[in-house]
Amino acid sequence: MSAIDTLFAQLHRAGRKAFMPFVTAGDPDLDFTAAVLRELVCRGSNLCELGIPYSDPVADGPVIQASYTRALARRISLNGIFEMLRRVTPDLPAPIVTMVSYSIVYRRGVERYVVEAKKAGVAGLIVPDLPAEEAAELASACSREDLSLIQLITPTTPRDRALRIAARTTGFIYYVSVTGITGERTELPADVVENVAWLKGQTSLPICIGFGISKPEHVRLLAPVADGLIVGSAIVRRIAEAGTRPREQVLSEIGRFAETLITALGNPIH
Repeated sequence: MSAIDTLFAQLHRAGRKAFMPFVTAGDPDLDFTAAVLRELVCRGSNLCELGIPYSDPVADGPVIQASYTRALARRISLNGIFEMLRRVTPDLPAPIVTMVSYSIVYRRGVERYVVEAKKAGVAGLIVPDLPAEEAAELASACSREDLSLIQLITPTTPRDRALRIAARTTGFIYYVSVTGITGERTELPADVVENVAWLKGQTSLPICIGFGISKPEHVRLLAPVADGLIVGSAIVRRIAEAGTRPREQVLSEIGRFAETLITALGNPIH
């Protein structure tokens, strides 16, 4: 079993759901990224999604796009990100997955990216711009290194195609709750619970819901049908304040915000 398979098996036995925050690598710098990952896991996050900055992000809203722009302006490199992860992951009792454009993977070399990610302590990959039908090479490389290849299903994915995507997915399915880009929402679509409930009846894979989740009420709405919830823009927006405010203060505020969502999920606070 992969690290992600093991995690969800443990959570299932305990009757708990996964809380998964998203953090942009290198915003405002890699030292703070490391500190945020430690803080989020210390507060009770079960796994973390690390965004690899890219100049043309797919489906990311203005908050995450801006964080990528800031990180790239500081010349954040993939080598630097992997080096940071090699220092941090041995002490993190939570898997790390990277959200990465296939352009970055391809330029690095599929096999090389996967091997280096594994050595850096990465447990899985989310590659939003790689269609499941074209992912065979990456899937094989991930299988050899026991990394999960997490695929996305959206509200507009036809149900027959959603089943094909699920069959090609390992680790968990990333269900996109809204049509459009990432970002905090006041309300979530009324049919998201119904859509996820249908998908759960078709696959044994865990299903984690992302996009738009930013409030305890969102968490309470989705927790009954989800195996995990992903929170991105609401955390990245708070991280951005580290560029102008005392970092320890910002770090503490990020941790307290995560706690409100973890508590709403019904998980213990560490």
